Amino acid sequence: MNRIYIVDDDIAIVKALENIIEDNDLGHVVGCSTDALEAFDEIKKYLPDIVLVDFLMPKIEGIELVKRLREIDLDVKFVMISQVSSKDMIAKAYNSGIEFFINKPINLIEIERVMKNVTESLEMRRKLKAIEKLFNKDKKLKVLDTRLEDDIVYIKSILSRLGIIGEKGSDEILSICSYLIKSKTSIMNIKIKDICEIIFENPTASEQRIRRAVNKGLSNISNLGLEDYLNETFTRYSNRLYSFQDVRIEMDYIRGKTKSRGRISVRKFIDGLMIEKDMNR
Repeated sequence: MNRIYIVDDDIAIVKALENIIEDNDLGHVVGCSTDALEAFDEIKKYLPDIVLVDFLMPKIEGIELVKRLREIDLDVKFVMISQVSSKDMIAKAYNSGIEFFINKPINLIEIERVMKNVTESLEMRRKLKAIEKLFNKDKKLKVLDTRLEDDIVYIKSILSRLGIIGEKGSDEILSICSYLIKSKTSIMNIKIKDICEIIFENPTASEQRIRRAVNKGLSNISNLGLEDYLNETFTRYSNRLYSFQDVRIEMDYIRGKTKSRGRISVRKFIDGLMIEKDMNR
């Protein structure tokens, strides 16, 4: 059962959450506080799996508390309790390390849903870490170092041809490819969100950067097709890394024929990179 710590300046909210969690077997509350500074020290002491933290707190805000805890590299899932509806503030929360939200006024159904999602995310991360630990202990991985380096160099060349090697998300794409090669795992057997959970410190922000990079690649390859339909990069990767139908939609968008843009699948994109890598061996 997951260990949970609650931080909210309203003691009534703290007690309500504690009762809901304990009465419905959603976890075990190991501590709580109405003071964020006090909570900082106690969370370091109790090392909970999940921290429920109020957005607006005296002394320091919930976001600042999360940032401080992230800086000391605690392995914790953060859930924000909030009435805030501002997109900018919500984005700020996600960037600080918040991954789930519980809206005020709190209710049982939403708390159950969020805690179920957090638990599933934790279980997946634990499984991935166990797999990673096993592979890290395997001496055979040392033999694969040279091949891994060659594979990553080749994947970099593809990203370069797509014009996205300089995009912020390109490094995250390479990290995912490296992990998949080491663990001999197919990206089609795991969600992008779940693999980001195990690899990156701020998985939500990393996933957003990856999507932007893949979207940029779609735009670039569509422009190549408009300039030269027989362009080698266009003919090779337009259907391997993307859906050709969506490439055509993106081309029409660039021409001004439609307001709709082509869609991307990050999993298809990365799976295509892995197939290209295998074909290059």
